[in-house]
Amino acid sequence: MGGPAEPHEPRGEDDENFGFRYEDDVDPEYARRRAYSDGPGFSPDAGYSPDAGYADPGEYEPPIITEEELAGLGPEGGGGGPRRVLPLEDEPTTLVARYLFPTERYRGEWKRHWIHLSTPLAVGAGATLLLGYLAGFLTRQNVDGLVTVAVLIWLGVIGWVAWKVFDWYFDRFILTNKRVMVVNGIITRRVAMMPLLRVTDMKYEQSALGRMLSYGTFVLESAGQDQALREVKHLPNPNELYLRVVEEMYEPQAVEARLGKDGDGDDA
Repeated sequence: MGGPAEPHEPRGEDDENFGFRYEDDVDPEYARRRAYSDGPGFSPDAGYSPDAGYADPGEYEPPIITEEELAGLGPEGGGGGPRRVLPLEDEPTTLVARYLFPTERYRGEWKRHWIHLSTPLAVGAGATLLLGYLAGFLTRQNVDGLVTVAVLIWLGVIGWVAWKVFDWYFDRFILTNKRVMVVNGIITRRVAMMPLLRVTDMKYEQSALGRMLSYGTFVLESAGQDQALREVKHLPNPNELYLRVVEEMYEPQAVEARLGKDGDGDDA
């Protein structure tokens, strides 16, 4: 079978073989597939359909976002939205202010979680039940002297519980732009502090109960040998507090900028 003939100039617009001449033994269908083509043609009637993916701007309807979806983006939600890590109070309480020097910037103070009082409260409740039953029993036995002793023991236990509650109330964990502190004690005040610049490692630990009730134990490691402040138990919201301390250690300029911006917004 012979090959296609040499191309020649087109004979006209009606040349059905696209301007090529073929010998008698050439298959016309094969020749048409091998012939040169200028590509698809253009039709002057071609246009755009109004339904081809473009709608009238006046008909656009914005998506509807519910409040539940927006709640997940806030600082209290579980979404990946921006966090606002702010101090709990704008100014320190009088209990804490006396331990801050003028050039120190206050960041927040926290009381220990109420779980810190679980042992004293349990002892107080147990003593009330036990000594109350014992006092009733002794009263029925007409042993007035022992009843008085039982009441005095109960008052002593309740006084000890009240002492522990007051001690819990005056116990504070304090964060500034320069250090962390723990202040506790009712009659004898104890102040333990550690500069942020000396903190080489920090972590917090949570037990299963701590994860359920949102409390944990902070462990601070320092470059020095003697550490006045190393382990702080029963701090509330440990993850949030951890982020506050770490941000103060590694991004103090960001904290200043954010707090300054928030303060300007509040004043406005």
